[in-house]
Amino acid sequence: MYYPAFPQKGYTLGICAPSAGVGRKLESFDQSLAVLRRTWAVKETKSVRVNDLRSTDAAGRADELKQLFLDPEVSAVLCASGGDFLYEILPCVDWKAIVDHPKWIMGASDPTSLLFTLTVKYGISTLYGHNAGAFDMVPFHSSLQDCLDILAGRNPVQYSNDLISSDAPFSDGPLHFDRPHAWHSSVNELHASGRCTGGCIDVLKDLIGTPYAPVREYIDQYAEDGFIWYFDDFALSAETFYLTLLQMKYAGWFRNAAAVLIGRVIFPSSNTGMTYEEAARRALGDIPFFTEADIGHTPGAMTMINGAVMNLDYFKGKAKVSFVLR
Repeated sequence: MYYPAFPQKGYTLGICAPSAGVGRKLESFDQSLAVLRRTWAVKETKSVRVNDLRSTDAAGRADELKQLFLDPEVSAVLCASGGDFLYEILPCVDWKAIVDHPKWIMGASDPTSLLFTLTVKYGISTLYGHNAGAFDMVPFHSSLQDCLDILAGRNPVQYSNDLISSDAPFSDGPLHFDRPHAWHSSVNELHASGRCTGGCIDVLKDLIGTPYAPVREYIDQYAEDGFIWYFDDFALSAETFYLTLLQMKYAGWFRNAAAVLIGRVIFPSSNTGMTYEEAARRALGDIPFFTEADIGHTPGAMTMINGAVMNLDYFKGKAKVSFVLR
């Protein structure tokens, strides 16, 4: 696994919009950039501030991504936002240019298909943490600082949250971290390690069986390390989540899996009364799994270092996560 050099203080972060532009929330986006500028300089590509679900056409988005990887001034790349249509750009991406000029790239949600491909197919570690526009949270949660520390190369230990926010998803104004919280698990205690692999499962389901997700080969390459999978479920129903896990299982994705982490679902639903825990239990069998994990779209999310070895320590609802870059 290749780990790019971390951007040091004063270096430049490149921001592009391989999915949606941020034109609808420019004030909060600039507030987020102000946080990043405390440590780094920032350079944006031309389509970042477009107000559309596609910042530009697929070829244009892929070209702006390439520009940042070829730019010698840019030390790391951040995706501006999530969205729905990054999947369109995959055939347009100049993968060779990225592999020949590897840099850290960080995003969350829709950028999953880009991050997953770079790690699983090309062996370059990536960061599933926060998009560039996500650092305007008030109050500034410790998970955001953990993310910035990881991007700077400090690699902190991350802990599960004792409190989470009871506010509605995407609420305006300050968040209130006022609801007691614990991870739910199929086991009372677990100490496990494995290559950290995953992303937004709403996106990953569309990669199964494509050339962008050669998971069998990836598992063969790192079989001795084992794997810890993580899934950020944005809005899949419990039933679709279950069937997607089954499809992954049938495709061999969970071979040598030490554990599966499932984040808090931001828009949960069920057509049959199935719960997400039941879905995981039915699909994963004896593989230890965790639901309500601090991963994904809900505030207080941990940053995942894709391809790194994750050490997971869990006991009765509380978890500690650390990474070894080897």
